[in-house]
Amino acid sequence: MLAALSDGRALPAGVLARCAGVPPQTASAHLARLLAGGLLIEERHGRHRYFRIAAPTVVRALEALAPLAAARPAGLAVPTALRFARTCYDHLAGAVGVKLAEALVQRGVLEMTPDGYAITPVGTQRLEAFGLDMVALGQTRRALAPRCLDWSERRYHLAGALGAALLTRLLALGWLRRAPTSRVVHLTATGRDALRHELDVDLA
Repeated sequence: MLAALSDGRALPAGVLARCAGVPPQTASAHLARLLAGGLLIEERHGRHRYFRIAAPTVVRALEALAPLAAARPAGLAVPTALRFARTCYDHLAGAVGVKLAEALVQRGVLEMTPDGYAITPVGTQRLEAFGLDMVALGQTRRALAPRCLDWSERRYHLAGALGAALLTRLLALGWLRRAPTSRVVHLTATGRDALRHELDVDLA
């Protein structure tokens, strides 16, 4: 149920019960516990009750714990938009983030290392041509290019200073657009074409 709500929507108990594959009575009991624990907040519209994630920290905790699960529980529906593209802290995650990281490796911009990614000399030139300040990125105190296990795709996306800089650049170019009330990121038509032609990211 938390995963279903993690794209910022407010949903009624009946929908959340179906997402989790449990009877309404079971869902109500769990929702009461989540409310009492401060993970959810309740909104009332007339006679209808809706539930929403209480704070972004709840989603961050959920994402941090998700890789520990061997598999997604049966019946758990991850919202399509959230799975496709979202922010993970300050970098890009979801299917788009994973495919972007894999494309950068395939093009020789990045190399896999035991601790994450290393930027190749050719990669430095290409990233500078793409509009990133590689000198400034190299001077930051945070990790430059660690990898982050994507909880919905079960593969890695790019995090760290480089991941944050790439997301900022993609937003500035208009290839991506933030959703106003959630962590969902929308891929624009221009962005879909540009990612395919410029970075070989196939999002078909």
